[in-house]
Amino acid sequence: MFYAVFRCVVLIPLLRWLFRPRIEGLANVPARGAAIVAGNHQSFCDQFLLGVTLRRRINFLAKQEYFTGRGLRGRLAAAFFRGIGAIPVDRSGNGAGQAAVEAGLAVLDRGGLLGIFPEGTRSHDGRLYKGRVGVAAMALRSGAPVIPCAMIGTFEAQPAGRRVPSIVPITLRFGRPLDFSKYAGMEDQRAALRAATDEIMYAILELSGQEYVDTYAVEAKAAAQAQELARRTRRRAGQPPADAPTHG
Repeated sequence: MFYAVFRCVVLIPLLRWLFRPRIEGLANVPARGAAIVAGNHQSFCDQFLLGVTLRRRINFLAKQEYFTGRGLRGRLAAAFFRGIGAIPVDRSGNGAGQAAVEAGLAVLDRGGLLGIFPEGTRSHDGRLYKGRVGVAAMALRSGAPVIPCAMIGTFEAQPAGRRVPSIVPITLRFGRPLDFSKYAGMEDQRAALRAATDEIMYAILELSGQEYVDTYAVEAKAAAQAQELARRTRRRAGQPPADAPTHG
């Protein structure tokens, strides 16, 4: 009830007024039955835009920290994320990936629509990164189709670290459903999971037109942060940047 009222009265009018998103290929999302919408992840607002664009309710997997804040602010945040269909997942420890898969399968088992960002985290530079195989594990085990989705313009609107989004043109582009029945019985084979995931990422790439990087986003982000820290350290020490030209 809360979700329906909040979505119709607050989210849809607000986000449509702010971003005026252009929607393409919406007919590719089934009106009923289990399905997975897999998209690129460039901004904090991605899941909200998907939520107000689709005609049916969509559930997302969200980090547990969104639901465990203290005080009034924490309780309000938890209520908000539950209200928009977010499902808490503990991403710490060795069983984090399996916990996410099981949570997603629970949505699909009851015929729901699951939203997932295979990159695992937001892109720090607007490029498309290698997908995690959890999305393929859910698709193969449930038999649900995967609808690739490209969020275009959300990085420019609100890249990681920006609290208030800019108003720029936004496009949500949905591709044709991907069927992975050819991998039936191979859901425990790493090679099959990797192949299916790469197929999903390639479909997203074709829709988004992004530059693709065959590295996990979290690793690329850590490397970029390390390089930035090294540059700041050299600058404080009065040393030239490591990539500065030398003269001999």
